[in-house]
Order: sequence, then structure tokens, then C-alpha cells
Amino acid sequence: MTEAAYLPHPPSRRRLGPNGPAIGPVAWGMWRFAGATLDEATRLVEAALDAGVTLFDTADIYGVDGPGWGSAEALLGEVFAASPGLRDRLVLATKGGIVMGVPYDSSPAYLASAIDASLQRLGVERVDLWQVHRPDVLAHPQELARTLGNAVRSGKVGAVGVSNFTPGQIEALVHFLDVPLASSQPEFSALHLDPLEDGQFDQAMRHGLAVLAWSPLGGGRIARPETQREIALAAALDTVAEAHGVSRAVAAMSWIAAHPAHPIPIGGSQNPARIAELADVAKVRWTRTQWYAVLTAARGAPLP
Repeated sequence: MTEAAYLPHPPSRRRLGPNGPAIGPVAWGMWRFAGATLDEATRLVEAALDAGVTLFDTADIYGVDGPGWGSAEALLGEVFAASPGLRDRLVLATKGGIVMGVPYDSSPAYLASAIDASLQRLGVERVDLWQVHRPDVLAHPQELARTLGNAVRSGKVGAVGVSNFTPGQIEALVHFLDVPLASSQPEFSALHLDPLEDGQFDQAMRHGLAVLAWSPLGGGRIARPETQREIALAAALDTVAEAHGVSRAVAAMSWIAAHPAHPIPIGGSQNPARIAELADVAKVRWTRTQWYAVLTAARGAPLP
């Protein structure tokens, strides 16, 4: 098949914000990272780096359902302390703004304290990307914009992003920000198409946002399909996976990355062998027909 038959290949590197660090086409998420031993944790970090992953995404709440609040960040901080030089090899992202029992607080005082607490647990003076984890509808976007701008100007944060914001919430925040918004992190997979359909991808392309797609395997349902729709989707993905000699999971993530917004799927496996597979995402090529076949199966209905 000729090169012209394929969709454009996702860039091997792109900037996180106008002047930010270079990031690859896949990221590694650390929501199940807490609870590992130091040796196990170090092997996982090294496996992701060996797979070409540059962006590592964590959050202050990760681990709250296991060892406790902040435990994923604290464990990563132990890895950095025990293996000097690892921190400089990755782009470090974390999130805050969720408060157990509240549930959200994006007030200036709380976010400033959350950033400081994350830095302390991670054992670093600066994170490359800090994201508001969930929108606090009681925070005026102008006030939030001022808080995020101050975080960047303080030097504690290299760039700012949002997670789980609607397109309208993003637009309002961008209006008031005096620093660039670098990223948005929505849930997106072939089984959760909202960002494709609600304008968020179009908005990201307009503003130059990096889209970080969480749960790219549909919460495991793509790997273990049960419904008729999920089985049809798995079959469409398998056609491409088998042609390229990769797993269905890799095909599913490459399908995400093939969209012109070039969303960055966040792989969440805590298995070194599966983390190594992230290197294969960039190898898969899609024709327009194949890509739309997956979308049609994902929708469970013909396209208009």
C-alpha cells in the first residue's frame, strides 16, 4: 500500500505548550502505581522510558483507594531519590483539586497548597505540567486563571492544563488566562467518544492543546468485550492489529493517536511487558476506511 493511502502519522515529538518540553505520542498513567515496592516501581518507570514514553501522569489522589492520599506521588519521589537522573529523563505531570468529601476545590489558597504538597511528595522543585483534576463549578474562571498563572510565574509549574473539563469550561478559562493552556485530559476511547463529538478535539486543534486521553481501552472493555457493540469493535480493531502484528490494545491506542488532533493515549498498565508494548503504538498506520470502520463499530450504528 502506498504512503498516500495512510492517514498522516502522529508526530514522534511535539511540544507541551508553545515553549514546553518535547513529549511523545503516548503517555504512562500512574493511577495504579501506589503500593509497589521501590524496586518494582523503579522497574516500571524504566520500562516506560525504554518504550519511548516521555510524559508520566500522576495525581495527588492516586493511591487513595490503597496506601492512601498522595502515595503514588510519594512512591515516585522515592524512585527519583534512589535513582538520580531519572527525573531529568521524563516530563512530569500531576493533578490536584479533588478534595475527599467536598469534592472539588479550586480556590487560590487550596490549589497553591496542593501544588506545594505535590512537590514535597515528589521531592522536586518543579513539575512540567500541573492540571486541575476536575472542574470546580464554584470557582470563577477568572480566579482560576489567575491562580494558574501565578503557579507558572512562581517557577513551581512549567505549564498548566485541565482534566475532565467541558469545552465551554475550557473556553472560559482560556479567555482569562495570561499564560498558555497546554493540555486537556478527557476520557476518550473507541467506547467513549464524547470529545470527538462535543467539539473538544476541534477546540484543542484551534488552541494548540495537547489532548491526553485517559482510559484509552474503555476501562478494559476493549480487551474483554461482552456486548454486541464491544465485540464488533474488537473485530474491527483486530483487523488492523493482525495486519501490523500488534495487540488489540496497541491498535486501540493507535486509533486514538491517528485523529488529526493527535490525542496522546495514557497507558495505565503496571505490567512491564505491557508497558513495553507502548513503543508499538507509533508503528501502526491507518487508512481512512479502516479508521472509519472502527468508529462505525464504536457507535453501534452507521454514520450519517
